[in-house]
Amino acid sequence: MKTYLECLPCFVTQALEVVRMTTEDNSERFRLMRLVFEQASRYPEEASPPEVAARMHRMIRDETETDDPYKEIKKRSNEFALQLLPRLEQMVEDSDDQFESALRLAIAGNVMDWGAKTHTDVSEDAIKKTLHEALDSPIEGSSPDAMRKAIKHADHILYLADNAGEIVFDRLFLSHMPEAHITVAVKGGPAINDATMKDAEQINLHDIVDVIDSGSDAPGTVLDDCSQEFRTLFDRADLIVSKGQGNYETLSEVPQNIFYLLKVKCPVVARDAGYPAGSMLLLHRPAQGVESSTAGGSIQDATV
Repeated sequence: MKTYLECLPCFVTQALEVVRMTTEDNSERFRLMRLVFEQASRYPEEASPPEVAARMHRMIRDETETDDPYKEIKKRSNEFALQLLPRLEQMVEDSDDQFESALRLAIAGNVMDWGAKTHTDVSEDAIKKTLHEALDSPIEGSSPDAMRKAIKHADHILYLADNAGEIVFDRLFLSHMPEAHITVAVKGGPAINDATMKDAEQINLHDIVDVIDSGSDAPGTVLDDCSQEFRTLFDRADLIVSKGQGNYETLSEVPQNIFYLLKVKCPVVARDAGYPAGSMLLLHRPAQGVESSTAGGSIQDATV
């Protein structure tokens, strides 16, 4: 997905947020924001929003010598999600379809997105409300059964994690996926509040699946910026599970067998994907030459 004009205010809002997090000096804040504006004027139009955001956040981290501005936010997000986990596990255990219930909670967990904070409420009360409603909310796009079938027939699955906190709900879903060789990929460096290896370690994700990092600090999956190890796994995977808007924005035109799982939090993504903002979206894009396993649920059929 390319960057649209409507993305520009979000870049500025994101930059201002992280600048305020890294310095209290107003003169320094103005200096940094001027650098953001200067850099923004050179962004290629065809770049995806996460590519633009990655450059912007790298520049701010370098200028302020800040390793990870969102480090404490991510740590608290994981702790909050882990506190909710026993209750959510019981909800799944008590449900008629544990796979679908865990899938629904994994999609709902995508609301924990500081990069899209201008379009969604990431307060603890809002997160609890979203999770509570997830078991009854409609899923747009493909059906859970289509994904269940695709997972059952896949030998190698690559699961692209998105945000810290959200990764706890991914773990719950992963524990209810049919047996297959699953590798989870986290980000290779700080990318807003996206999960990194530290977050995977904090929630003990390694106990149930193999975990690698992508080698990239972009808040999405920019293949040209990823490590060779990651790209090899990506190319060899029978099925890719892509969490969140950033991964959708960077992979929506990649001809792989991909299920996108996300809460649609942005009107631009809503228009591009063809589903309303606020949707719980499970969208299947089959590999080239392979038909989608559900009518009307393929990204090719989406109205843009």
